[in-house]
Amino acid sequence: MTDMLVKLYELEVDWPAVTAHQQQGIHYRHPLGSETDLILQWVQDRFSAGWHSEVAIALSQRPPRILIAVQDGHLLGMACYDTAALGMFGPMAVAESHRGQGIGRLLLQLTLWHMGAMGYAYAVIGWVSSEEFYAKAVGAIAIPESRPGLWQTALKRS
Repeated sequence: MTDMLVKLYELEVDWPAVTAHQQQGIHYRHPLGSETDLILQWVQDRFSAGWHSEVAIALSQRPPRILIAVQDGHLLGMACYDTAALGMFGPMAVAESHRGQGIGRLLLQLTLWHMGAMGYAYAVIGWVSSEEFYAKAVGAIAIPESRPGLWQTALKRS
């Protein structure tokens, strides 16, 4: 897995797809403070302890460094930034039952759009699992020799 770079000043958001999702009842927004425990439990039930820690960091910031996708009061997915390091995107996740609907792509685009609005010119997507997805969705390019990157001295569970 490698890191990838995105030029936020050239980012294009698929606003018609965002509108189409809104018409289907899927909304993208920052979480409310009262939703913190529900989001952390959702992440803990599905993903690693490291992701749980990073999402907790995102939720503790003001404004939160996380966007969520919600439908009928249910969390469909989330995307964070500024958690592992400033200027880094991730983690991002979509519920298995809702994958393949474009939710991850829109969470990615909207979260990066927020980063650009905050003044970032570039974003680094760390340890990507699918270079093709990120290249197609936001024009990300691989950063040579970026593995293991930031995580090369990360703590390991005993």
